[in-house]
Amino acid sequence: MKSSEHITLYELNRLVKEVIECEMPNEYWVEAELSECRESRGHCYMELIQKDEQSATPIAKASAKCWAPKWMVIRPYFERATSQHLHAGMKVLLKVYPHFHEAYGFSWIVTDIDPTFTLGDMARKRQEIIRQLKEEGVFDLQKELRLPLFCQRIAVISSQTAAGYGDFSHQLDDNTYGFKFHTQLFPAVMQGEGTSQSIIAALGRIFSECYESPEYPEDSDIPFDCVVIIRGGGATSDMSGFDTLELAENVANFPLPIITGIGHDRDESILDMVSHIRVKTPTDRPSERRTRHHRRSTESDYPLCPAETLHDETAIGYGSGDTPKTILHGKNSTGGQDRLSQ
Repeated sequence: MKSSEHITLYELNRLVKEVIECEMPNEYWVEAELSECRESRGHCYMELIQKDEQSATPIAKASAKCWAPKWMVIRPYFERATSQHLHAGMKVLLKVYPHFHEAYGFSWIVTDIDPTFTLGDMARKRQEIIRQLKEEGVFDLQKELRLPLFCQRIAVISSQTAAGYGDFSHQLDDNTYGFKFHTQLFPAVMQGEGTSQSIIAALGRIFSECYESPEYPEDSDIPFDCVVIIRGGGATSDMSGFDTLELAENVANFPLPIITGIGHDRDESILDMVSHIRVKTPTDRPSERRTRHHRRSTESDYPLCPAETLHDETAIGYGSGDTPKTILHGKNSTGGQDRLSQ
């Protein structure tokens, strides 16, 4: 074939670029799911996917980019509106235009993201998970458990460096009555995509220590009275890990009462909904104590507080000698058997 009858790859790609720029000069709003999202040098790189509604088989894929000048504006706006970072699995509505580069190929360039679309999809997914949990009959299982009148031993699921965990530990250690608190940390990731699986793994370790450890035969006491999951404080982003069906099912079916303190007042996750008790983030508790010091506190107000925050009439149990037997005050003061002993 003569050289005049063929073109170079660059020339072909240049032709494709010119056709795209000529035939598709407009911007388009496109609905897609993120299969990957990462930042590099201030730019955001996304992999978009569309799945078949019946089989969940991918039927379309594309790459997208948001250049730094736009991303610096879009990202904080989106996160303020949704309280979420962009992450894999999220449904998004993007404003894009096509771009073809001779060396790097085709991609969509993102110029805007509509947070209201993502909020609507998140709300739909939450309601679907709640509906499924109720249909399975597990949504209120944790509420049926009895928190002992005096909880002595606590399994804590948190990040070792989390501010909420540090505040919680200091509150227990510095109580004015000198109570001896027995806590054991089961470290877990408390933000980002690995949150759900990490907490499930921590629950598995607690379960194994309670029921499968040779140190605690079947006829002995369970080593923990309850489980406390602490995130505590910080931004409201990265909360999506607490809204998964798998985590909710594991928490709902767990045989020990689970107390959550993973967000602020306005951040109620599905994990909070299915837990035995949901409390404020531990960093808020000292101020709450001060404002309520002069009235009698109900037990449900302070399920995690040391007993010095309760009224003097509250009973306190002791073990051998003068060693206090309690560290946490239970929500149910009527006693009774919990699900573990049935």
